[in-house]
Order: sequence, then C-alpha cells, then structure tokens
Amino acid sequence: MRFLSVTISATAFLIAGFAAYFMAGVTVAWIEDISAKAVEKRLVIEGFNWAIVQTDGLEVILEGEAPSEARRFNALAAAGAVVEAARVIDNFTIQDKGPLIAPKFSVEILRNDTGISIIGLIPTSSGKKGLVKRISTIADDLPVADFLETADYPVPKNWPSAISFSLLALERLERSKISVGQGWVKIEAIGDSLEQKAKLRAELVRRTPSNIKSQILISAPRPVITPFTLRFRINEQRSLFDACSAGSTVDANLILNAAKDSGFKGARGCRQGLGSPSPQWGYAAALAIKALAKIGQGSVAISDADVSLTAIAGTDPILFERITRQLESELPDVFVLQKMLLAETDDQEGREPPAMIATLSPEGQVQVRGPVLDALAQSTLKSFSYATFGTKDVLLATKVRETLPAGWSVRTMVSLAALGKLNSGIVEVSPNLISISGLTGDKATSTKISQILLDRIGNSALFELDVTYLEELDPLARLLDKNECLQEVTNLVKSNKITFEPSSTTLDTNSQKTIAAIAEVLSQCAEVQIEIGGHTDSQGREEMNLNLSQSRADSVLNALRSEKVKMKTLTSIGYGEATPIEDNKTEEGREANRRIEFRLIKTVTPVKDLSIKAEEASNE
Repeated sequence: MRFLSVTISATAFLIAGFAAYFMAGVTVAWIEDISAKAVEKRLVIEGFNWAIVQTDGLEVILEGEAPSEARRFNALAAAGAVVEAARVIDNFTIQDKGPLIAPKFSVEILRNDTGISIIGLIPTSSGKKGLVKRISTIADDLPVADFLETADYPVPKNWPSAISFSLLALERLERSKISVGQGWVKIEAIGDSLEQKAKLRAELVRRTPSNIKSQILISAPRPVITPFTLRFRINEQRSLFDACSAGSTVDANLILNAAKDSGFKGARGCRQGLGSPSPQWGYAAALAIKALAKIGQGSVAISDADVSLTAIAGTDPILFERITRQLESELPDVFVLQKMLLAETDDQEGREPPAMIATLSPEGQVQVRGPVLDALAQSTLKSFSYATFGTKDVLLATKVRETLPAGWSVRTMVSLAALGKLNSGIVEVSPNLISISGLTGDKATSTKISQILLDRIGNSALFELDVTYLEELDPLARLLDKNECLQEVTNLVKSNKITFEPSSTTLDTNSQKTIAAIAEVLSQCAEVQIEIGGHTDSQGREEMNLNLSQSRADSVLNALRSEKVKMKTLTSIGYGEATPIEDNKTEEGREANRRIEFRLIKTVTPVKDLSIKAEEASNE
C-alpha cells in the first residue's frame, strides 16, 4: 500500500511539472507575440518601415538597414517606449552613404572705423594664415577679429577668384560688409560722397572676375545743405537756375518740370541733400517759379522757408500784385513771401552810381577797384582780401566816398568771398545788382556762390551769375591716367634707383628722396592698382632671395604709406631671383637684377551676364 501511495504522489508531481512547463511555454510565446506586434505597430506608425522585429524569449531584436545614425537611434527609442529598453536588442546596420559631402564654404567680412572682423568656414588648403595676414595688412594698425574655421575638403571651383575680389573690394571700402560664397561675392558699403560712390562702383564692376557673379550695393550719405537754397531767373534771353536744392527726387522733378514750363531748357539738375525745411519744399518752389513765369522777367529766391520774388522795373504793378497775392495764399504755412517790384532810379546828385570791380586771374592775382565808405571800411576790406586770397596776390585800388548805399561794405566783402570760389573771374558790385562771372572746376560752384549771397545779404539780394565749368580745371579730371601715372613713376625709378643698405631691407638716404618724389606723383594719379615688385640677383639660396625681395618690396610699400599716399591700391610682392633682366654672372648684371619695379595690375573684363545690382545716386 505504501509503495502505491508513493507512486501516485510522484506521478501527480510529474504531471503538475509537465503542466507548469507547458503553461510557461504558452505564456512566453504569448508575451513574445504581443511584444513583437506592439513594437512593429509603433515602428510602422513612426515611419520606421525598414525595421524588422524578432523575438527571443522576452528579448525584442531589431534588425534592418537604418538610413542614418539618427534614424537608428530614433527607432530604438520608439521600441523602448513600448517594452522595457533592457529587452531591446540593437542589430541595426547603417546604410553606406559613400564619401562625405563637402560643406558649403562661405566668409563674411565686416569693416568699419574700429577694425575688421572675419567669420566663416574655408577649406584648410586655401591657407587661413595667409588670408588673415592679407586682411591684417589692409587693416593697417586697426585690430582684426578672426573667427574663421577650416574644413579639410578640396577647394571649390572659383573660390580663389571670389576671395581675391573680396579683398580687392575690402581695400577700397572702409565701411563695408562683404559676403563670399562659392562663385559669388556680395558687397554692401558706404561711400563718403556721391562722386566716390560712382567711382568705386565703376571700378568694382570693371574689376569683377569673369568666373564669379557679384552684387554691388554702395550707398552715399547725402550732403547737409544749409541754407536750403533755390534761385531761378527769367530775363530777355533765357530762363536759368543760379542754385537749386531738393530734398528728394520727387521734389527735384516738381521743380524742374515747373522750370521747363517756364522756358528753362538747360540740362542742370537740382542738388539733393538733407536740410529741407519742409516736406512741401518742392511744391512751394514749383509754385514760386510758375508765379514768376506769369509775371515775366525777374527772379525768385528761396532760402530755407523765406521766399523772395522780384520783378524788373516796368512790370505791370496790378499784374504783379495779383500774382503775388495768389502765390502768398497758395504757399504752405511754413513759407513766408517777400515781394519786390523794382522801380527806375535816378541819381539825384548827378553823380555816376558807385561800382566796385574785382578781378581774379588764372594765376591767382586779385585786383580790387572801387569806393569804400571810410578808412575803417577800407582797412576791413584789405584784411578780408588778404585772408581770402593771400597778401602777395592782392592789389587794392580803393578810395573813400562818403555817400554810398546802405550795406555797401557787406555787399563788397560777400562778393569777394564769392569770387574766391572761382578759378578766375570778375565781380561787379553796383547799388542794385551784383554780377559774377568766371571759370570753375567744380560743378557745384554756382550753388555755393548763391548760398553765400543769399545767406549773407538775404533773399532780396539781386545778383546774376555766369559761371562756366571747365573739365580741365577740375582736380579730379586733371588726375593722371593709369598709364601716365606708371610712366612718371618708372622714369623716377630709372633716374634715381631705389637701393637698400647692404644685406638689409632698410632704404638708404638717397632712396628716401625717391620715395618722396614717387609719393608726389601718386597723389596726382587717378585710382589705379599698382604692384611694387622686389627682385634680387641669384647669389644665395633661392628661398632666402625670395624672402629678401618680399621684405624689400614691403619696405617700399610702407615708406610710401608713411608719405601719406592716398592710393589704397598698392600691393607688394617679392619675386626673388626668378625674373632677371641681366646676366647674373657679371657684377653689373647682378646690380641690375637687384631692383624694385612698379607695374600695373591687369584687370579682367566681366562677362555681360553678371548679376550686378547697385543703388543709383539719388540725384542721377
């Protein structure tokens, strides 16, 4: 009995064990199936269709080819959100992407009065050290903030041309932002004047390499005009401007259209600048010009908000009064009208009316003839003339006359100040009129003279200007062109060779004089890029000669800069012994080969389809 009982118990334990094992297997299979389906569903929802889910017991095995390391990590995170991360087995592989793609190289250079900063990514082989050194040379004594990074990839096509052009622009533009990319350069800058703006833009367009595209935007601050002046005259022969100021292109068009309707046929435009006393300046000026045209002959002068309309003697007084009253009612509130109808005057004393005549010769000699009120006025006129023209160049022939019109002394001195704006000319001052004629090399001379007269005498001043601009008198027009400039410098170097102290980069005493003479020539040159080349003979090691030639060329460049040469287009380069002009086997030949040469740097003509954008001058 006891044996039977033991046998039954053992059998029951075995059956229970087999049942438990079976149920455990079923449970694990069920858990595996649920886990796999849940993970598969989550991966599909999140777009990981490339992932394959397998299970091994409680482990969830992820397989497949991930498109990237980031996608692999994201898939693991998605699976870990469904089951415990410890159960997830990573068997992913990463797709072979082939060679790494080079980054997009770009540089941004900022320059202002405090220094230069440069930021960007450039190829390692393009030479970061050399680039920073060239920018430091351009900066001169100002600091250079270097935020450049490098990447070891091949230099892109056209990258050297883009960098070279950007440095050319940086040399010329003291306030600029220059962006450089692979095959393009964008330049934003501020010029000191409209003339400089036009000059810089023309040069940069001309110097743009043919294998890159450029966008050039140069702006120029408009000048402050004070007082804001306009003077328009109508006489028997023609209508003309003595001065014309405008605060905007809209104002300039209003004024010029009114002038053309009044018989003006000239090509002169209005000088645009800051200082307009009212947004309605152009409208007010146009009204005044139209009113003068209705009256006939005379002049209209506006200084800031004061409007003065003067009609010649003989004008119908009823017509004059009607037109001026209408003008007075139409002018904007800020403007004040003064009107004057000239009358015929007779000399009650039977004497000739007083007149002062002053002449300025092309050589700078001044003669002043005419009456003055008293000895004090005579002394004051003498001092003023000497201060304006110099003591050695003035001849005064004045006499005291007690009966002179009020304000005579002021009129004579203001007229001399106006004469000082001309290269040569004549001024005649009478009781009712100031007449000024002459030659000038400044296109704005008429406006400047008008501003002097209106500012010192007032809007009631009657004056006539006949000022002619001659290009040969213009200092900018008289600058040497690039070929003349180089020829002058070359002649100086041939007759007075630039030499150095033995085995040194220090200029000797005689060469300092040559440098000063070259600086004088360069100050008379138009903007042109000149290279200073250093050359040596063949004695010594080639590398040593190359370094010596570069150092000597740099010494000449620095010496010219110390002479305050305004040209910012000088560069220096050392050629070593590579370009001899004589045989190095003789002492005479070696002496000739040790030299400094100046040459023009050739420019590349840009292709026609370049994308060049520039802000047009506001008064063009």
